[in-house]
Amino acid sequence: MPPIKKFQVTFDCAEPERVARFWCEVLGYVVPPPPEGFASWDAFDRALPPERQGSAFACVDPSGEGPRLFFQRVPEGKAVKNRVHLDVRVGTGLVGEERVAALEAECARLEALGAVRVRLMLADEENESCLAMQDVEGNEFCLD
Repeated sequence: MPPIKKFQVTFDCAEPERVARFWCEVLGYVVPPPPEGFASWDAFDRALPPERQGSAFACVDPSGEGPRLFFQRVPEGKAVKNRVHLDVRVGTGLVGEERVAALEAECARLEALGAVRVRLMLADEENESCLAMQDVEGNEFCLD
């Protein structure tokens, strides 16, 4: 059996389009074209039964290399810490104060988009510095 090369990351959320557009800004992703026969995603959404309108949204890496992100509406709210989270790699190859400065700059940009800073974890003997954050619906992620 050949190894799997592509995968999708799925987020359960209350407002799929809002969360998807946040992650588009974070990662430089884009909204894919609407399905054939529809001029826009709004037009596609309006064609769905009322109970399914606004229930899902997606974004993709424009280079085609990163995973597709899919956002689906669920009735329950977030209750506990994520068991899986994304690490947004903004400090790769940087160390010390230079790395912390890069993390802080990206944190400020993402806070302006609605993210919440949780805590800065400074480098120790085993790990480089990273910054824990939450997206617009409270999903944890790290700036790494």
